[in-house]
Amino acid sequence: MTVHTTTQNTLQSKKHFEILDGLRGVAAIAIVLFHFMEVAYSDFSQNFIAHGFLAVDFFFCLSGFVIGYAYDDRIGKMGLTAFFKTRLIRLHPLVILGSVLGLLAFLYDPFGGHPELYSTGKIVIIFFSSILLIPYPVVDERFFNLFALNAPSWSLFWEYMANLVYAFILCRTGRNIIFLLTAIAAVAVFTVGYQKGSLLGGWDGSSFWDGFIRISYSFLAGLLVYRSNWIIKNKLGFSGLAILLLLAFIMPHSEWNWLTQPLVVLFYFPLLISLGAGAALSEGLKKICLFSGQISYPLYMTHYAVIWMFFNYYTTHKPGPAQLFWIISGGIILLITFAYLAMILYDIPVRNYLTRKFKKGQITLAAYEKNNNNPR
Repeated sequence: MTVHTTTQNTLQSKKHFEILDGLRGVAAIAIVLFHFMEVAYSDFSQNFIAHGFLAVDFFFCLSGFVIGYAYDDRIGKMGLTAFFKTRLIRLHPLVILGSVLGLLAFLYDPFGGHPELYSTGKIVIIFFSSILLIPYPVVDERFFNLFALNAPSWSLFWEYMANLVYAFILCRTGRNIIFLLTAIAAVAVFTVGYQKGSLLGGWDGSSFWDGFIRISYSFLAGLLVYRSNWIIKNKLGFSGLAILLLLAFIMPHSEWNWLTQPLVVLFYFPLLISLGAGAALSEGLKKICLFSGQISYPLYMTHYAVIWMFFNYYTTHKPGPAQLFWIISGGIILLITFAYLAMILYDIPVRNYLTRKFKKGQITLAAYEKNNNNPR
């Protein structure tokens, strides 16, 4: 039996936190709605989900918890190469699909856009930087997003960085040091909030390091929740916790954002992770949570091509409130449907194929080492 097979079986035997999966889906839908709404209501005081972007910080916190839970007790056995291949197989197929969709929208948007301003060579560089997750903020009309073809990739860039730091350092770092690092990152989050009035940064060239600060705290906080076993038993269930999560996204936009946003990120989201890990789930909601968790990442990584088209449509047609309601509602339903199709027709088959190739490589390597008396 290979190390990969052993660790896969170990992971499958662990408890699955279905409610956290469900909350991930709620956060993904919230951020899609936020992206629609920020186009229509650039004045955030008129935007009922003006804090929807904080869903990214929730993702980061949840990621720290899940990575610690899934890999703390097995990364030493599986090795760094296997860890990185596993993470790439899990995350990168949708990075590529999101980039392809973004390129198609960039070139063929029926409502506008100016691809003619860019040479073929420049577009090729933009595309490959998107596929390879290399920040390249050069497109003016897209507000110098780090990834012009698929804006949400900025958070995946930092997710990859967090995975690297975890594999090389954090997996062997004691809880007290993690606590100290989390406290330092918390000060940085408050500093950004105070200086800029908001945590809405990290996605463009001018706020690049805000992304580092946001993931530094939230990933560490999620990891600390797991390492400290801060799991709070409760009877809130998925519905109760989903409402509590949504409250963070729809809290009023005000002059106190510099304070309220850091408080949500620093205390409220780790608390929700603790409650989500300890809540009981009714049998009737398990399928909903499973579906919600499954489509969350495909939805997050495939929706922004439509947002850019909506941006150009809104700029040229100026639809009224009633039209906006139907466009946004219908758009979200269609995007969820597309995310599901992308998952079952592309993401799962590709990941299964890559996993089989990876496992075959592991078996071949193990046989070679055995025959040469060089066991791992």
